[in-house]
Amino acid sequence: MAVNPSIVTRDVDKLAAKTGNVYESVFIVSQRAKQVAVKTKEELTQKLAEFASNIDNLEEIFENREQIEISRFYERQPKPTSIALDEFTEDKVEYRWKDEE
Repeated sequence: MAVNPSIVTRDVDKLAAKTGNVYESVFIVSQRAKQVAVKTKEELTQKLAEFASNIDNLEEIFENREQIEISRFYERQPKPTSIALDEFTEDKVEYRWKDEE
């Protein structure tokens, strides 16, 4: 049985040790993953906007090699969740809780 190399087993205890609660750790990672996803989406949209066509004709579809290469580059990037988990486990994420009053 072949194993997908992109699947990584994570130690939940190590993840929970950072905050004392696994759910808080997962919440922090999820928020960071959203930030990474938004940033990546903005970059991709900005780069693909250069190739945007003002013609709304379905018959005229042009294949642009540069546009395809840009899309493939972003498809090969690690998923935002993986990036956020790596940053969290390497203590590269700053987080703070709102003061409860």
